[in-house]
Amino acid sequence: MRMRRWNRWARNDEGSAALEFITVGVILLVPLAYLVITLGSVQETLLGAEAAARHTARVIGQAEDAGAAAERGDAVLASVIEEYGMDAENVDVSMTCTPAGSECPSAGATVIITVSTHVSLPFVPEIFGLDRATQIPLQAAAAQKVSRLWGAG
Repeated sequence: MRMRRWNRWARNDEGSAALEFITVGVILLVPLAYLVITLGSVQETLLGAEAAARHTARVIGQAEDAGAAAERGDAVLASVIEEYGMDAENVDVSMTCTPAGSECPSAGATVIITVSTHVSLPFVPEIFGLDRATQIPLQAAAAQKVSRLWGAG
């Protein structure tokens, strides 16, 4: 008699495979979709930071003098930040030159632009500062050699 009950129960699972596939599919799909969205957000911001550093360094290195370098650098930086949808308040830019101790920028020096920012994880609420606790810091740097004839014309 015990065997008959078990056989009835074993035969009575028709249609449960579809439910199991749907459940497992949703359990696997939701984290995978979140991962794709998060990686896309991080990549977009990182590409923006890299483009900002590269283009700003290039414009400063090719400018005629320090005034033009500052003006063009600010314009290019603002343009790239807007194009990549980055928050301008969260972008920090620093400029250094090598060799150390020389005026920055100066003829023959190498200009190094470093852009630092952060990206927040998607769908994280602003409650209790969770959005700040889950931010991912990003940094990009670019170097550009300044012409030895810079500022002479």
